Amino acid sequence: MTKLRNAALFTLALGLPSAAWAQTPVTKSQTVRGTATIEAIDSTTRYVTLRTKDGEQQRFKAPADMARFNELKVGDTIQFTYIESIVVRLAKPGDPDIPTATTGDVALTRGNGPRPGATLGDQRTAMVTVKAIDAAVPSITVLTDDGRTVTYKIEQAKNLEGFKAGDKLAVTYTEALLVSVAPAK
Repeated sequence: MTKLRNAALFTLALGLPSAAWAQTPVTKSQTVRGTATIEAIDSTTRYVTLRTKDGEQQRFKAPADMARFNELKVGDTIQFTYIESIVVRLAKPGDPDIPTATTGDVALTRGNGPRPGATLGDQRTAMVTVKAIDAAVPSITVLTDDGRTVTYKIEQAKNLEGFKAGDKLAVTYTEALLVSVAPAK
């Protein structure tokens, strides 16, 4: 949930006009796409070494339950798409459209095509309560759903306009990762 709370307050820092939050949900999303080539595979330890187009190398350990591990080959290209989105809404008492808090479970869908692939997805919703706003810093202090008080510095004081102590924010954070393997050229 720390990532969820940080993402919610990060949205405030991005310069989204807070006055709009009272009327409609604010949605912010980001998509990152990339590719890497398999440089080495250690079938005993299940480590795969990948190299990006800019030469960076990373090692990853394939989980034991990756059934199609033996189909990976040196030279194959791993393609991935990472999507992250956040929806922040001012939660008014009794509003039936505000989701209840959820912790989210990661959903895994394995690809059944001719090459290995998978989709992972996770969605969590949390409520935070604004405890204080300090326009001089500028910062916002919130009470998290697990009872912690956290203060975040905000980039621009104008992003705090329209918020007051006691406001409840419903935050829904979604992540998805799509991975596919293309054969070596």
